[in-house]
Amino acid sequence: MFSRVLFQSRRSLIQGQQQQPFKVAVRTLRTFKQEDQPRLRINSVAPNFDADTTHGKINFHDYLGNSWGVLFSHPADFTPVCTTELGAFAKLKPEFDKRNVKLIGLSAEDVESHRKWIKDIEEVNKLDKFTFPIIADVDKEIAFLYDMVDEEGFKQLGKAPPVATIRSVFIIDPSKKIRISFTYPPSVGRNTSEVLRVIDALQKTDAKGVVTPINWQEGEDVIIPPTVSDAEASKKFGQFKKIKPYLRYTEA
Repeated sequence: MFSRVLFQSRRSLIQGQQQQPFKVAVRTLRTFKQEDQPRLRINSVAPNFDADTTHGKINFHDYLGNSWGVLFSHPADFTPVCTTELGAFAKLKPEFDKRNVKLIGLSAEDVESHRKWIKDIEEVNKLDKFTFPIIADVDKEIAFLYDMVDEEGFKQLGKAPPVATIRSVFIIDPSKKIRISFTYPPSVGRNTSEVLRVIDALQKTDAKGVVTPINWQEGEDVIIPPTVSDAEASKKFGQFKKIKPYLRYTEA
């Protein structure tokens, strides 16, 4: 059963064993119990799954490999906002590639629907080719794992009428940990520049041991954490600008 797989994966983490994948099981009677839904927090391991996609069958963790990942859901194929969003992500794929980030989309339609819709995405957004996979989460198992539905949608999981996913974004690092998540309602389109910005910030802070201020952009000064003394900061960063004992800027 689905709940058993979740329990075993949690227990293996507690015991320090290698995590077993969260397998997407095929069930004749689907029950989406709240107590079986993993609580995903910052630094939680992103649940693994097997899925059908427009690029064939994948195992999510294997697909990510040693890369960063952006997993994002959209409400439905052949809809206006989603068509602009996936086109925008596709146009920026070279920028994600530079940052060692793999993109993967998701909605509850099947692979055939996704493939037909991709032609519209390419036409509307003037793309030569749409090149990243879209997951076919027909049974809503992955949407359940990642809580990609709103309150009313959650109550309707496993029932009729069909449930649409919301606009969720999960940024996952090479260790498979969730580092940032965004949740948007169906009526509000996302900002791809912000997704790139926070990836830049995460990669900068991981590499340099710093933190980033409000509205930080690549190339701007960063902040030295308060846990680093002035003497340590001088050794590590050289010159820095001290505004307050707890607020010090430096280049990075």
